[in-house]
Amino acid sequence: MVIEEHIQRARGQQLSDLLRRSAARLPRKTALMFRDQTDSFAELDEAVNRAANGLEAQGVSRGDRVALFSHNNRAFVVLRFALARLGAITTPVNFMLSAPDVAYILAHSGAKMLIAEDALCQVGDAALAENGRDLPKFAIPHTGTARPDGWAPVSAILDFQDASEVWRNVSPDDPIQMMYTSGTESRPKGALLTSAALYAQYVSCIVDGEMTANAVSLHCMPLFHCAQLDCFLSPDLYLGATSILHDKADPASMLEAIEAHRVTKLFCPPTIWIALLRHPDFDRRDLSSLQAGYYGASIMPTAVIEEMLRRLPQMRLFNFYGQTEMAPVATILKPEEQLSKLGSAGRPALNVETRVVDDEDHPVPTGEVGEIVHRSAHLITEYYNDPEKTAEAFRNGWFHSGDLGRFDEEGYLYVVDRKKDMIKTGGENVASREVEEAIFRHPDVAEVAVFGLPHPKWIEAVTAVVVPKAGSVVSAEMIMTYCREHLSSFKAPKHVEIVNQLPKNASGKILKRDLRVAHADVFADE
Repeated sequence: MVIEEHIQRARGQQLSDLLRRSAARLPRKTALMFRDQTDSFAELDEAVNRAANGLEAQGVSRGDRVALFSHNNRAFVVLRFALARLGAITTPVNFMLSAPDVAYILAHSGAKMLIAEDALCQVGDAALAENGRDLPKFAIPHTGTARPDGWAPVSAILDFQDASEVWRNVSPDDPIQMMYTSGTESRPKGALLTSAALYAQYVSCIVDGEMTANAVSLHCMPLFHCAQLDCFLSPDLYLGATSILHDKADPASMLEAIEAHRVTKLFCPPTIWIALLRHPDFDRRDLSSLQAGYYGASIMPTAVIEEMLRRLPQMRLFNFYGQTEMAPVATILKPEEQLSKLGSAGRPALNVETRVVDDEDHPVPTGEVGEIVHRSAHLITEYYNDPEKTAEAFRNGWFHSGDLGRFDEEGYLYVVDRKKDMIKTGGENVASREVEEAIFRHPDVAEVAVFGLPHPKWIEAVTAVVVPKAGSVVSAEMIMTYCREHLSSFKAPKHVEIVNQLPKNASGKILKRDLRVAHADVFADE
């Protein structure tokens, strides 16, 4: 080993180093609980070494993209850190995607291997057939579905005989993870992250999110999404906190787990917090252990924030705002600010600089709306194989978020809308979020999505799709009348649809793209 490699190893700050260091500090402490298996930090670190050697025996090496197509499970966590030890690039795939969408990600990423849970192997095969590719395939026994032909058992990797420590000469600036953007508006983009970016992000989360090693955290949202993986699970492993992993966000099992394990920390997007609040077990379970609650991924209605603070008075509430490209945190609203700054996304996190700019990238005056842009060590290095989108996003030395917002006099950011969700109706701009907030305050509304649709007169017309609360009877006319009473006339919806549920992706984001397609012809005859 040449002196440069000795120095590199001594100064190591690669993603998987955090787990090894936690194992050295807290070898016997519980690191991860999934179903009936519990791993101490020492046991989890050994499992990662075993898997890294197993992956290398299968030909995986530095820079290779390996697709993980699975619900949350222990194997996902072990493989993610094992791939990092080799310098391979973990490429999580949304388990809700159809075969053509999976095929796109496998082809675009140039994945060298596909590891899928048993119930998703059929989708994986269809995706590979569409691409005309033949990759090494390993199945995770997650649901009990029979392993199909052509898929090797993941135990060949996880139970590899050699558990010796793995070190490969991987720089903190090497790409280590590729997260695909959620694609709620267009084809997903491959966002490349380095260990250095992830560490900077973890420090911001830990410091501004007031995280400690004493936490017992419940992780229920998908690990293929950066929020659960990189705002909560990975910082917990970094600190030495205990993580309880569920394969899905089921409100009944979540409430049961909080009581049984005395969970102190929980992250949910607004849709899941609402589901917990509405579940009949919410008031029957002992939730007094919850000390910290986090929300993000989409905008939280202010009425729900007020309800959470009232019904969980001991819980300190944080809002994490950001996006995949920021790894993902950009700004944080702290507990003492939840009521005084209702609706705010907070202030820039420790390692982030944020501005609001006009179309020429000049800062706009306080209170005026512009595009939110960032500078941060958290940021991706590029969109994989897409230099044009990379250049557009990073123009003039700032990352352009695509979100519209404003700062108040005290430097708190308010996200007004996505640029693509701003409705231009009759020459006026209407923020869909403002209309959603107004409708959500109706006592019989559980969920709402507002968007613009083509209109022959107004160019775009404000449209609302509403889910009533269980047991409530709501009509379109009731909602339209309510909006006319609480909003300016041009902001009130010109059409309201009542539905049983809204389309969402696995991270809880409402898919307005699908709603626009489903209701595209509403105003066709006007």
